[in-house]
Amino acid sequence: MASTVGIIFSSMNEENVPEITKVRSMGSVPMGGRYRLVDFALSNMVNSGITTVGMITKNNYQSLMDHLGSGKYWDLARKEGGLILLPPYSGESETLYRNRLEALKGATAFLKKCKEDFVVITDSDAVYKLDYSKVIDAHIEKNADITMVYHEHEVVKSHYYINFETAADGKITDVAINSTARGVRKNYINVMVARTSFMLHLIQDAIQHGYTSFGRDILSKGVSTYNLYAYKLEGYYASVTSLEKYFSINLDLLNKDVRKEIFGDRDVYTKVNDSAPAKFTDTAKVKNSLVSDGCFIEGTVENCILFRGVKIGRGAVVKNCIIMTDNIIGENCNLAYVVSDKDSVIRDNRTLAGCEKQPYFINKGSLI
Repeated sequence: MASTVGIIFSSMNEENVPEITKVRSMGSVPMGGRYRLVDFALSNMVNSGITTVGMITKNNYQSLMDHLGSGKYWDLARKEGGLILLPPYSGESETLYRNRLEALKGATAFLKKCKEDFVVITDSDAVYKLDYSKVIDAHIEKNADITMVYHEHEVVKSHYYINFETAADGKITDVAINSTARGVRKNYINVMVARTSFMLHLIQDAIQHGYTSFGRDILSKGVSTYNLYAYKLEGYYASVTSLEKYFSINLDLLNKDVRKEIFGDRDVYTKVNDSAPAKFTDTAKVKNSLVSDGCFIEGTVENCILFRGVKIGRGAVVKNCIIMTDNIIGENCNLAYVVSDKDSVIRDNRTLAGCEKQPYFINKGSLI
């Protein structure tokens, strides 16, 4: 693989799920029982041979720092390169960045120090598997200025989204932002590849012209100026565009075909937590669920994702729920379509229910 540096945005698109991101960055949102969303983007990079990764932070990133540490769980604790946390502002400004372009301006010093020829830039709000080396190969073959990765699926409205049209050879002919078009489209998944020198040129040009939006001022206007090419991501892809979508992505991981695709032939790395194994009493009934280490189950669990340290009381029935770390569900409770954030306690004999389209959300540290 050509020498490549990675940049990951840890805090983009947080407006889509304010319920979960008000206490953490998007990258540190829990997913699949033991992972964080950032693990998928970071593991894709490591599995593609990228050993220098800049992580652009913003606010609420304490849990992200606790999770990432030195980067050793991703083999990124290195004397040269490795995992580097980038501040949420540049040396020229003491205010937090407001958009993607301002964040990249703040990362200019990092990119100038990098010796790698190419840069892969991605968000950390989605679950997918991608070999970035193949994207770079296609980028070189097409002699592209920027290669944008897309996935074909129904347009999902969110705070900010991009889809585009391409010619037969993959050259992008039109970039639409927050389009009103519906149906299956080529949806940009916020993964791009460019030469490091070209990205620095774009950022410098944006500073000189006072541009404020990477999507509108560079990508959309640059269709006729730059060689923009598309690369199609095949297979499973899902981004957290709402609480409903967060709920459905977690439950997708109960599908063995999805699990095999995401976790099968390439590892997804995460922080190791040496918890005791899960315990099940003789009254426990568990069906089609992911149960993490440290859980203690006395009741009935069906179609659920249980993170570490969850306790389900005797006589409780929990179905179609996402229960995050260290929740305590009391005896004889009845929960359905619930997303419960960390460290919450639901007392005995409580009944809580949402629905598939609007799950019931419990804030972190709640007592019900």
